[in-house]
Formats: sequence, C-alpha cells, structure tokens
Amino acid sequence: MQLAIVSSLLGMASPSRAATDIMWWHAMSGELGKQVEKLAADFNASQSEYRIVPSYKGNYIETVTAAIFAFRSRSQPAIVQVSEIATATMTAARGAIYPVFELMRDQGEPFTPSAYLPAVAGYYADASGNMLSFPFNASTPILYYNKTLFRSAGLDPEKPPKTWAEVGADGKRLRAAGALCGFTTSWPSWINVENFSAFHNLPISTRANGFGGIDAVLTFNNPVVVRHIAQLAEWQTTKIFDYSGRAQAAEPRFENGECGIFIGSSATRADIKAYSKFEVGYGMMPYWDGVAGAPQNSIIGGATLWVLRDRPSQEYRGVAKFFAFLSKPEVQAAWHQNTGYLPITRPAYDLTRSQGFYDANPGTAISIEQITLHPPTENSKGIRLGSMVLIRDAIEDELEQAFSGKKSAQVALDSAAERGNRLLRQFERASPDR
Repeated sequence: MQLAIVSSLLGMASPSRAATDIMWWHAMSGELGKQVEKLAADFNASQSEYRIVPSYKGNYIETVTAAIFAFRSRSQPAIVQVSEIATATMTAARGAIYPVFELMRDQGEPFTPSAYLPAVAGYYADASGNMLSFPFNASTPILYYNKTLFRSAGLDPEKPPKTWAEVGADGKRLRAAGALCGFTTSWPSWINVENFSAFHNLPISTRANGFGGIDAVLTFNNPVVVRHIAQLAEWQTTKIFDYSGRAQAAEPRFENGECGIFIGSSATRADIKAYSKFEVGYGMMPYWDGVAGAPQNSIIGGATLWVLRDRPSQEYRGVAKFFAFLSKPEVQAAWHQNTGYLPITRPAYDLTRSQGFYDANPGTAISIEQITLHPPTENSKGIRLGSMVLIRDAIEDELEQAFSGKKSAQVALDSAAERGNRLLRQFERASPDR
C-alpha cells in the first residue's frame, strides 16, 4: 500500500513532457502579424505536443535572406514564409528544402492537392502536380472604384468597367468631372504585365512561364502587351491614367479620393474600406476586347510556407500537423475573412459563402471568382522564373520610361525583356539543374 502511494506521488511530481518548439519565420507585420500570432496560438491550444513559435523577420526579402544565412550556420527555422516570385529560387535549392508533398506523405497526414484552388496550388507545384510548398497568403488584383465620384461624373455607380476601353472612357468622364486622376494601379509589373498576360491567356515566357524548364526566354514584349502599355502611356498625358509609383504607392491616392478607379491587390480591401470616406465599388480586372481567350483567369501574389531541411524529426511531425490544421475549412475561412487573402481550398470558400460573409461584405468574392473564372492554362497558372524579383525591377524600370514618354512602349518592353533574359541566363548557369 505504501509503495503504491509513493509511486503515485512520484508520478504526480514528475514534469510532463515539454512541447516541441517549431520556429516559423514570417514577413507579416501589423494587423496581419496579429493574425499570424492567432493562427499559431490556436494550433498550440488544439494540442499539447508541439508549439509553433512565429517570429517576424522583416519584409519578404529580409525574411528569406535571414533564412539563407541561418541555414549556412545550421540555425534555420523549420518553416519560412517566402514570396511567390521567389518560388523558382527556392525550388532550385533542393538540398535545403523539404517538399511539402513529401513531408505530408512521410508523416502520414491527410493532404489532397485537388482540394486546393487550382490557381493557388498550381503556382507552387512541380510539373507533375506535386506541391512543393504550402500556400498561405494568396491575393490577386481586383478593380476598386469610388461610387461617389462615379455619381458626380454621371456614371452608373453600380456598373464597374469590365474592359480597358470602358476604364479609359470612365476615366475620361471622371477627369472631366474634376477628379485629379481617372485611374491608377499599384504593383506595376504584377498587374500590367504579369496578371495582364494571364488574364489575356498570353505567355510571359517560353517553357510554360518557366514551369517547363530553366531555359525559358521572356516573351512579354508581344503586340498585345505593347498595345496596352502604349495606351496607358497615352492616357498618362491627360491623367486619365496616372502612374503612382511602385509597390502600393497608388493605394492612398484612391483612398483620399484623388483617383476614381484603382486596380490593386484583393488583400488591401480591408484597408481601403477602413480609410476611404466614400462608398467603394468592386469589379474584376479589365481586359481588352478582341483578344482571343480573354478574360481567362488572374494569377496570385503573396507568399507560401517552405519547410527547410536538417531539423529534428519530431519537428517535422509537428509541421505536418500544423499544415493539416491550416487546411481545415474553418481555419482557412477565418483567415480569409479576417485578412482579405484568398482561401486556399474550395471547402473554405464554400463555408465562407454558406456563412453569408460574401452577402454581408460585397466585393469579397470577386477575387475567388476571378482566379477560378476558367481552369488555368500554361499561360495562367503562374510564373516559375529564376531571379523574378530582379526581373520585375527591370520591367518596372522600363515601364517608368514608357509612362514618362522617354521611350516608346515597344522599345521599353524590348529592353525589359532583354535585361530579364540576361538575368535568366545568369540563373540558369548557376542552377544545379544545368
């Protein structure tokens, strides 16, 4: 009897096994950072074996750079968030990454790629459809417009422009009514070259936009894209279109009522709604009439979660369970509704719709409708080009030359393609696949 009591007391006194910490380096600050912290806390509360520890490391470039240096010193995290245009760079680092489809298979966690939205999953899959990283925060460009300015200009506030010709006509009316600018866009290359091409079912490059091999050659300097940039440059002279700068520089100009129409990320919807002092309308990206295959579907931006090699095996069991947790419809639906990013699975979209979120929040379903408008083609499933961050910089350098009238659209895009192809060849020479 005494032995049993002593054994029981010793058992009560022995500490429970500590949870395995799993480092997750990310690039989400502000309100988005709070949502990341909530995801980690919710997962940690759902079980006791693993503890996800999120850590903000700066913007996307700073975060992936920190992970690269950490890997060299064997202090890398298990999970790192990487922007979508760095996918080719991560894919080439074969010894450093643990492909997600292998991770989930090895750990015996349920993982059905067909449940993920094709335009999201396809961006991060290999040629065989195997997902290399875990889709996390995905957005796509949509059109926003100022209903108050539309009414002042005699335009129908319930009718967003559907084509680029209509955008130009509405922009002209808005200018005549006193608007400082008809329309503007953010992320110049992402919207006016990359997504423009996908929505018109045009290739950015050969080799299926790089998915077919690292020897891709850029082809965006084609007649349709040239015509589009030339038209923007012409509209720029009268402020029907007004170039506002790179990244998100254009967004405040729409929020403060300068520009009547704005094309930007679907993930900025919450900010636009919060900071705009007028009723906001929403529409899909415009397209040019007469282009075969348009409108097709848009492509995504944002980032994905990559798993890095050389961590203890128990961490990988936890990572797999965390990804399974993130895939749950209720988790994805909440992330989608709280951030404005796309849901990564069809069940999460269906749940959000059944909850009445789209009815109560007009415009929130447009991004999903747009990326699922048609099944993705080789031209519209995404971009897998090496050094895409630098290529995008080259494109935007040259777009600025066109918009300022210093170069014709053709010369500017030819120069962007030439500069980009040099970067691709450098990447190809340095690649282990060569």
